[in-house]
Amino acid sequence: LVYERHGESAAVVQLKDLEVPKLGDRDVHVKMLAAPINPADINMIQGTYPILSPLPAVGGNEGVGEVLEVGRCVTALAPGDWVIPADAGLGTWRTWGVFPEELLLKVPRDIPVLCAATLSVNPCTAFRVLADFESLAPGDSVIQNAANSGVGQAVIQIARASGIKTINVVRDRPDLPKLVERLKALGADHVVTEEMLRKPEMKEIFKSIPRPRLALNCVGGKSTTEMLRHLQPKGTMVTYGGMAKQPVMVPVSAFIFRDVRLRGFWMTQWRRDHAQDQERVAGMMDALCQLIRRGQLTAPACTEVPLQDYRAALEASMKPFVSSKQILLL
Repeated sequence: LVYERHGESAAVVQLKDLEVPKLGDRDVHVKMLAAPINPADINMIQGTYPILSPLPAVGGNEGVGEVLEVGRCVTALAPGDWVIPADAGLGTWRTWGVFPEELLLKVPRDIPVLCAATLSVNPCTAFRVLADFESLAPGDSVIQNAANSGVGQAVIQIARASGIKTINVVRDRPDLPKLVERLKALGADHVVTEEMLRKPEMKEIFKSIPRPRLALNCVGGKSTTEMLRHLQPKGTMVTYGGMAKQPVMVPVSAFIFRDVRLRGFWMTQWRRDHAQDQERVAGMMDALCQLIRRGQLTAPACTEVPLQDYRAALEASMKPFVSSKQILLL
């Protein structure tokens, strides 16, 4: 799926036949199996993301493929292995591709294909924001907005596996009871709407669990300000997304009298900062795959779409209140 100019995804993305490049000594020939449509993919096509692929570009930053053939100098991969992108910008919305070995990470074949296809962005983000900003122990709590997003669903499950309680904020919607039930089935301790953040009922929640030391923000705007009220003094809010396209507003009193910390996180930057630290990357991937094997981490709610129906998948991924991730089957 190629785009030759920036614009709205359904308008500029086209299905094209391209010649598969010749296999070089350090290259890997991959048959792609499945690739999701993520918000960052759409932003790259629109031309609004901090990193942009040179045009014309193949869409998609995430997915899983099977190795068909390797160049004679490739040592870490063999035919039959499953691989995922090691960094953003690989262009995963394709049936076949030839990639340099260093742009791929091997993943085990004994995890479900949809888990592998959605492993490199959202679960990794969830893992890092839970691990890198506060030292959380069993019994501690975390509050997050956009709790039904891919990262939000992963945060709920990874936190539950570690004995950490989650307070999950979602937007009010027509099928709210259904969404609450689904998040609780994943392990959410509390699910509240943005409107409830200001209500006295929040005090009831903190009778049974401690106030959170960590807040995870993917929205911005008013949602962030309201969530911040419930953070412990000296707590940390980590912003990893901005779905409301509004700035993060913080009362001066939160800084002065409660000494809260505001941090940012971008998985792409983390990968680049740790490109030489393969042990740390492998440790994270191994921990996530162990959770998947134990049934403690599942793929987000997905809608599987054949590649030729890509336009419908792109349009569906842009609709509000959609909790199902569109996955292209390749």
